[in-house]
Amino acid sequence: MTRTSDSLPRLGLGTYSDDDQAQWTENVRTALDVGYRHVDTAQVYENERYVGEGIRSSGVDRDEIFLSTKTTHHDVPETADEVPDAIDGCLDRLGVDAVDLLYVHWPSGIYDHEAVLPAYDEAYEAGTARNVGLSNFTPELLDEARDTLDAPLFAHQVEMHPLLPQEELVAYAQRHDHWLVAYSPLAQGEVFDVPEIREVAEKHDATPAQVSLAWLLAHDNVAAIPKASSREHMRQNLEAGELELDDEDVSKIDSIERRSRQIDPEHAPWNW
Repeated sequence: MTRTSDSLPRLGLGTYSDDDQAQWTENVRTALDVGYRHVDTAQVYENERYVGEGIRSSGVDRDEIFLSTKTTHHDVPETADEVPDAIDGCLDRLGVDAVDLLYVHWPSGIYDHEAVLPAYDEAYEAGTARNVGLSNFTPELLDEARDTLDAPLFAHQVEMHPLLPQEELVAYAQRHDHWLVAYSPLAQGEVFDVPEIREVAEKHDATPAQVSLAWLLAHDNVAAIPKASSREHMRQNLEAGELELDDEDVSKIDSIERRSRQIDPEHAPWNW
């Protein structure tokens, strides 16, 4: 799979973890060996150096890998003036001249569209960020950012899974023709015990994780970045891209009434 500036492998590897960031060198190398070509990280994950090492040691050509990272977290960096240096820091730690996608991680803390977004435009113009994205935005904040950015909005990354279907943001992505990239796409394991998902999984001789990922990919303009550390789980997740759900399956999953949000900090814009 050859990367182009307007393509995104719809299943990627999420790399957030609470501990042992050094594991991501081997995890990324394993994922690329299994067949992944989309890797997602962030400044505050504190693993960009290991992700970069995994890419360089994988034997997969850099041009075949869609690499994304994020900065401008709620409290990193400390001022808007530091955002250009933070972007450079991401590239330095990854050991690359450019990333394929650079996200604003949160629209909170130091974030102000007029102060922060010009640094992303500058990275886009310089070619160090081949595409620009946003993460954890509301529709109103997306409108504001799109009006401010000169660079086209390529992706919006948010939590999305069958227990948090994000209908409004999916429709927004489809209407404005950008990707919605789903993080925590398995609701940190909560989807495994949902009866409707288990029924569809049994019907297709698949796992609940595969069904949940296939449900995400049944939506136009949606990609997903499940985290996995074992080769077998990586392989299973990637195979979800070949699982085709029928209309009955999708309707059954859509009918789930249970709702759950895994990532819900006080600084999130939906809590303002």
